[in-house]
Amino acid sequence: MTLAPTPTPQRLVIAVSGASGSLLGLRLLQLMQQASGWETHLVLSSAAVLTAKLELNETRETFEALATQVHSNKDIGASIASGSFRTAGMVVIPCSMNTLSGIANGASSNLITRAADVTLKERRKLVLVTREAPLNLIHLRNMTLATEAGAVIMPPVPSFYLGPCSLDDAVTQMAGRVLDQFNIDVPGMKRWDGPVQASTAAQNF
Repeated sequence: MTLAPTPTPQRLVIAVSGASGSLLGLRLLQLMQQASGWETHLVLSSAAVLTAKLELNETRETFEALATQVHSNKDIGASIASGSFRTAGMVVIPCSMNTLSGIANGASSNLITRAADVTLKERRKLVLVTREAPLNLIHLRNMTLATEAGAVIMPPVPSFYLGPCSLDDAVTQMAGRVLDQFNIDVPGMKRWDGPVQASTAAQNF
């Protein structure tokens, strides 16, 4: 009797860099815990750990507890560093300009940039939640390079038309929109449904 092969689980690689906005990465991980049938593979940069402490007073362990598997950013031999390890793609949230530069220019000096390079070469979806303002020409050129290579540049822009009433709501909405890129549904996420509903939301704001 031949046993049916075990199906490969859906996997999403999540990297958190040292850019401001570590709450975005934390919220994405929290939302992924509601996504049935998904594995999350987390990589934190050392700067991400510092930023999370400064902005949220949270430790590395807070992020790691939400992931299915954690990889060291120094571990170039990790599973996610190989294209033979199947994933649905990768998101870098938030994505610093340093990380963007490494990805855009193919400088795979750590696991985050190596996993991103693998995602691009395998023609999988790579979403970069770039966090910087204002942008200089170097930033813009690197964003262009990454886009030309197949990445999706997705700055964390609030959905003002939905009338978010708190920073927490806005962060949840932005993280949910990132997950839309991978067709992962977030229960209860607000969506544009025409001017009547938008007007009602504005009145209740």
